[in-house]
Amino acid sequence: MGNSGAGDSAGRMRVLVDNGEYRLHNRGDIAMMVMTVERLRAQWPQARIGMLTDEPRILRGVLPQAEPVVAHSGGHWGRGGLAGLLDEQAGIHLLGPAAVHWRAGTEVPLHHLRGVKNWARKQVHQLISGELEPTGVPGLPPVPAALADSNLVIALGGGYLSDVDRHRAHRTLNLLEAARRHGVPNVMIGQGLGPIRDPELLRRAAEVLPGVDLIAVRERLRGPELLAELGVPAERIVVTGDDAVEFAYRLRRPGIGTDLGLCLRISDSAKVSDAARDAIGTVVRRESADLNAALAPLILSESADEDRRHTLPLLAGADRVRPAVGRAGTAQEVARQVSRCRVLVTSAYHLAVFALSQGIPAVAVTASRYYDDKFYGLADMFDAGTGEAGLRIVHLDADNLDAELTRAVRQLWESAPELRDTLQQRAVEQIDAARAGLDRVYGLVAGGAGLPGERAEPLQGER
Repeated sequence: MGNSGAGDSAGRMRVLVDNGEYRLHNRGDIAMMVMTVERLRAQWPQARIGMLTDEPRILRGVLPQAEPVVAHSGGHWGRGGLAGLLDEQAGIHLLGPAAVHWRAGTEVPLHHLRGVKNWARKQVHQLISGELEPTGVPGLPPVPAALADSNLVIALGGGYLSDVDRHRAHRTLNLLEAARRHGVPNVMIGQGLGPIRDPELLRRAAEVLPGVDLIAVRERLRGPELLAELGVPAERIVVTGDDAVEFAYRLRRPGIGTDLGLCLRISDSAKVSDAARDAIGTVVRRESADLNAALAPLILSESADEDRRHTLPLLAGADRVRPAVGRAGTAQEVARQVSRCRVLVTSAYHLAVFALSQGIPAVAVTASRYYDDKFYGLADMFDAGTGEAGLRIVHLDADNLDAELTRAVRQLWESAPELRDTLQQRAVEQIDAARAGLDRVYGLVAGGAGLPGERAEPLQGER
């Protein structure tokens, strides 16, 4: 095995972790990263745990237990020895926190500038060539160089192995394929898979996934069936729930909350009509007044302001509104905001995970097959088994949206105390399943010491 710097012992474990959020904008993804790194650190206290990212300083600020492996500059391990230790301490205590706060203050104007730049590039391309700029999957980066010195590759949970995020899906498949080719144990954990209809993505998934050593999925309705269709052996598939469940469960409160939480995300994968948006605002404002509850805006993703700019306007005119988390706020802060709620209305999947894991029922509003699959799978994992669902799913194209949403909020508000213990028990079951799944991962590493066999061939230049 290679050595990334002076001072590293030859047998020091190295785990390379892929994920769906290299920009670190989504607190739900960050929650999964936090739990996964903590669990790995408990198993291998001295390991180097590298997280693939495009924001190395931000990573130091939000996830100090991991070290950044910078994807856009080749994906190399950082320096070892004293120099590496100094880099780590400066990142954790100075550069990381500063970067988080700097981005919080500059992200919005920079986002608009990037939009103008992209528009101008497309116009120039069309002017010169007379053709529209090609669409599709952007060029994929090389396989990270860090793979050459890694003892284990983990593709962390997310919903990116689907048609809505083909670039990230292909990027992860390429990494897993390279790991297998070079004798590095490779696994996927906490995965939400599909829907996949794109022929090329289906072909690549069928080519790569059967060779992955273990695939842990977060739900049992869609993922296992899709994997079976792609040729993955049943013994390599395990259902564990979402990796953010334990993160939120730890932040539960002893008493039931009093707020009505809201998050409306509108993005390319979650389009919402103006009429549906207005109906959601009308219902939550009216119900918060009738229930004498404060409205709590819950902002999970800062990507393109997709949560903040669509949620906050719906609260205008409400009697009582809690402050939203700041742009530099943490996943823990949002989970604590959730803990003060009695019921949530959300179109963001991980906010429903945060709520249900703490014993708080939620109403999921959805307008796409992608989110249908997410929410129905989550509802099944938190099935209360009493005829009363802890997660109600309301489709935003319903003719009687106002009435359906109102009924769901009121019924869950009434049943929240009875659902609490059962939902928390479902969370505990998933925490146990996730830990058991990782025990299988640990067993894949030769001798439990993290020392793989010889590599079959060098990794230089591989894509």
